[in-house]
Amino acid sequence: MSGLSTLFRTTAVRLSALYILLFAACAAFLVFYVTSMSEGLLKQQMRETVLIEVSEIKQMYAANGMNGLLRTLERRARQPGANLYIIASPTGEILAGNVYSLQPGVLDQEGWTQSSFRYQRFEDEGSSERHVARAEVFVLDNGLRILVGRDLGEPENFSGLVRQALVVALGIMGIGALAIWYLIGRNALRRMDRMSDASQRIMDGDLTQRLPVGGSGDEFDRLSESLNAMLGRIEKLNEGLRQVSDNIAHDLKTPLTRLRNKAEAAPAGKATTAEYREALSEMIAESDQLIRTFNALLMISRVEAGSAVAEMGPVDLTEIVADCVELYEPAAEEAGLSVTSEIAAGIKITGNRELIGQALGNLLDNAIKYAEGGPDAHIKVSLARAGDGAVVTVADNGPGIPAERRADVLKRFVRLDGSRSKPGTGLGLSLVEAVTEVHHGRLELAATVSDGVERGLTATMHFPLTLAGKGGA
Repeated sequence: MSGLSTLFRTTAVRLSALYILLFAACAAFLVFYVTSMSEGLLKQQMRETVLIEVSEIKQMYAANGMNGLLRTLERRARQPGANLYIIASPTGEILAGNVYSLQPGVLDQEGWTQSSFRYQRFEDEGSSERHVARAEVFVLDNGLRILVGRDLGEPENFSGLVRQALVVALGIMGIGALAIWYLIGRNALRRMDRMSDASQRIMDGDLTQRLPVGGSGDEFDRLSESLNAMLGRIEKLNEGLRQVSDNIAHDLKTPLTRLRNKAEAAPAGKATTAEYREALSEMIAESDQLIRTFNALLMISRVEAGSAVAEMGPVDLTEIVADCVELYEPAAEEAGLSVTSEIAAGIKITGNRELIGQALGNLLDNAIKYAEGGPDAHIKVSLARAGDGAVVTVADNGPGIPAERRADVLKRFVRLDGSRSKPGTGLGLSLVEAVTEVHHGRLELAATVSDGVERGLTATMHFPLTLAGKGGA
């Protein structure tokens, strides 16, 4: 009983019930409309037939007189399915015809009877059975009254058959509709139960659970897919938060301890002013490094939370890439690196200028730090249009990253053994990936191929020209 009550509370079942009621009302109207129209049409045809026969009888009487009229009516009265024929006196007494008795008053008025009347046939003599008919009454010049009529049994039977057929069809369709309604309601209820069960497991803390998708592409599937995408986003953010917490506990503990030790050691002993200055400078450098780390974490969190999406707008990607190359070119030359660029003109996208500049700056900073010095040490920056998007590439000829570790370096605070001696926080590539994702793009890491030899790292940012729901530039 509770299952049925739950079933009737679902929107799908309520809508189905409303449709069934509307369908039933339309079908009932159709039944009455069709039967009344068919009955009226038959009666109209019956009247026209009777009037034609009356015209023929009048012509026969005019041509052959009373004898001819009697012979004609007698012959027609004996035919199978004959009409009603009566010859009555001026007072209404039946003199001849194929009708035994007639409802009083029918012969009193000339013309088409305004309503149906009852009559009795000769074969029904002595019984209580009565038939119903409509007729045309006219008076001859000798005062005799002639009635030509038609039994209403045929149109009434036809209307009854039509009404019965429509009612049966309505009943079959109603039963089918109820069966479909019940099955659809139960199916919708089962799907909602599965979604509720999955939602309960998610609320219990299992963010790996996903809402079921039936594959039919209906509104339930579209809702599940949207919620699953949201759950995936939440799971990723929670995983990032967990990683940040773990990495802060491990990676920031060392610089904080080192900072404390330096602050503790500075007042001990008899240090000179120069030694105090040196200790303070080292502490400031450690503090600056910590500040940069927390700023990077805040920037990544801000990007991943989507707070920068509201600041999206048309930006000139060509100008951003050119400015970044110009900004980092002196630092590259100071490190003994040559910088070449191939920047396509006129590429505009929908995005955030600050975030794109920060991401490209991180890639250039990494390339400058890790590219090997020497006469052939170089960094290549390129911007090109690719289909319905834009591609920004930064390639160097440094030591590169092993293929099996490229996914790891995108995680926060992850630094390879060869890079621990160089300054950095291990957050640069994480920020680049977050920026490309918030622009609905992607970051790809691959080896730099030069003269058929893999050497260095190529970082590629793919950007769509416009974001979903945003206007293009």
